[in-house]
Amino acid sequence: TTAGQVLAGDAAAGKAKSMTCAGCHGASGISSNDLWPNLAGQKAVYLSKQIKAFRDGVRNDPMMSSMVKTLTDEDADNLAAYYSEMK
Repeated sequence: TTAGQVLAGDAAAGKAKSMTCAGCHGASGISSNDLWPNLAGQKAVYLSKQIKAFRDGVRNDPMMSSMVKTLTDEDADNLAAYYSEMK
């Protein structure tokens, strides 16, 4: 995705996939550890881009890369839609 594009993710499907993320990023998208960022309220396009970057090896973090390696583009967009709607 590029700047200015609208992400068409399914937040309900993202919520169903978010249990894996909650271990580090918190059940409400707010991390209890300063090492991990809050996801709640982030921009959807940004979140999707970062998930895909970890998955594709553009960004490298052993934990994140292993957590997202099986996600499809649709999964990334759905997770991004879910977290972007949170406060």
